[in-house]
Amino acid sequence: MNENTPTPPPPISPADAAERLAAKMAETSTPTSTPPPIPRGPRQLGDDPAEHIPITNIIGAIDAILRHPRRVMFQLRGAGAGKLIGMMVMVSVLCSLIYGVVVGTFSMSDQLWAAPAKITMGMMISALICLPSLYIFTCLSGSQARLVEICGLLGGLLMLMTVLLIGFAPAAWIFSESSESIQWMGALHLIFWFVATFFGLRFLEAGFAQSQARSHAGFHVWIIIFLLVAVQMTTALRPIIGTADTFFPKEKQFFLTHWGDCLNSHDGESKSKSRD
Repeated sequence: MNENTPTPPPPISPADAAERLAAKMAETSTPTSTPPPIPRGPRQLGDDPAEHIPITNIIGAIDAILRHPRRVMFQLRGAGAGKLIGMMVMVSVLCSLIYGVVVGTFSMSDQLWAAPAKITMGMMISALICLPSLYIFTCLSGSQARLVEICGLLGGLLMLMTVLLIGFAPAAWIFSESSESIQWMGALHLIFWFVATFFGLRFLEAGFAQSQARSHAGFHVWIIIFLLVAVQMTTALRPIIGTADTFFPKEKQFFLTHWGDCLNSHDGESKSKSRD
């Protein structure tokens, strides 16, 4: 080759060409990032296999509503909902009677049977009074829940409330045996009742949220109605803690008026003091 004819470059083997191409692609390519996780919607009832395990007895119903409430909500949609509702109502009545006996130990005598009867009546009657409005608000919210499911959720509310009251019963008994003030005992039992009601309503709200409701406004209105009915029932069935000559009160009274009268009475009012 002369100086007018340049020497051709040496030939490149296929292996070298492939290596150079791979290196060039590695330099120009950007690192691949992990794709973001696909967002999932709210977990639906029945997605967990544990929710399909049947609840066959009372102990199982109590354990389910304390540990796995979604299992109760799911099975209220099945064919065995009626049996489950019956068990929940039975537990509610039994626990109410037991807690009522503890309440009755403050005044003893007739209150050992009157207090359990009144507490059980008050809870069951309050639930029956508020059931129609709960079903109506559920329908207005766009929910697809059936009446039997609404009854079951209300039964779960009562069962969870009364089971929690049984948990408070030992503390209530200690104060019943060591205190002479009706006002203090009344306030203590109200605190226990409000705490139990809070957790019961939380269960009911969780079940309502699973019913495909478009709005919770009606449900929140119903909660106010239920609380007002329940506290008024404690006044309509008074006395529950003190004693009186008659099983039912002789005069009608609003619960705020009744509570005001209790607070304005002498603080040293004893267990044996009669109350209309």
